[in-house]
Amino acid sequence: MAYLLRGENGDMNNKPLILVTNDDGIEAKGLKELIMVAREFGDVVVISSREAMSGMSHAITIKVPLRVKLVKEEPGFKKYLTNGTPVDGVKLAFNSILGRRPDLVLSGINHGSNSSSSILYSGTMAAAMEGAINHIPSIGFSLLSFDSDADFSSSAGVLREVIRMVMERGLPDGICLNVNIPAVSAKEIKGIRMCSQANGFWKEEFEKRTDPNGQEYYWLTGFFHNREPDGGGTETDEWALKHHYVSVVPINTDLTAYSMLEKMKSWDLASVKNEG
Repeated sequence: MAYLLRGENGDMNNKPLILVTNDDGIEAKGLKELIMVAREFGDVVVISSREAMSGMSHAITIKVPLRVKLVKEEPGFKKYLTNGTPVDGVKLAFNSILGRRPDLVLSGINHGSNSSSSILYSGTMAAAMEGAINHIPSIGFSLLSFDSDADFSSSAGVLREVIRMVMERGLPDGICLNVNIPAVSAKEIKGIRMCSQANGFWKEEFEKRTDPNGQEYYWLTGFFHNREPDGGGTETDEWALKHHYVSVVPINTDLTAYSMLEKMKSWDLASVKNEG
C-alpha cells in the first residue's frame, strides 16, 4: 500500500506536515538546506541534537532522561532541540510533539556519503527508517562531502525533485529512500538514477596511540572497499555516484533474506528436540 501526502485527515486543503531531522546537529549547514526546501512543500517541524550524532545508527536512549526544548516558532514552522539520538528525535516527535502523524519524514542533508553498507551505521538513514517502520513515507539525503562548510548549492534541485516524486507517487509501506548526492556543481550532475545498494564494506583499522598522560587508546580509521567497482553489471549507488549521478536506493525495513529462508526450510532439523 502506498501512502500519499494529503494533509491532515486526508484533506488536500490542509498543508502536509513534514518532520525534518538529521544526525549532524541542529546548526548543520545541510539541515538548514533541507529545511529551506521542505518549507516549500508544507508545514515543517524540526528536531535535532546540539552535537553531531554521526554513526549512531538506530541507537535509542534508555539510561538518561530525554529532554526537548522549543527553540524557534513561527507560522508553519517549529524547531526543537533534544539531547537524544536521531531515532530518539523521531520517536519523540511522533509520540509527544507533533500532535498528529506527519505526512512525510525527511532526514539530512548528511555531511558525507551514506551509500552501500554505510547505511548500517548512519544516524541519518536510521531516522528515515524509523519513519518507514511507522508507515510514513521517509527519505534520507546525503552529500558526498564531510566538510562542515560543504557547498550544498547543487542539492536544492535534487531535493525538490525527489520530494515531489514521493508526494505524487507515495512509497510502499515499510520502504524509505536513501538518496546520495555527488559533491559536484549542479551543472556536473548528470541526472538521478534508481540504483541497488553496492556490495561493499568498511575495512576498519585501529591506530594505537598514547595520550598526554601516557595512557594508551585506539583511534578508528579505515577505508571503504567496493567489491563491485564496475557496478557488477548493474547500476549500484557507488557506480552512479562515481559517474556524477544522484543515487536513489529503496530501502526495505524488513531485513528477512527470503531467498535464504526458502532454502533453510529444506534443512534437516529433526535432531533438534525440546529437552524441556
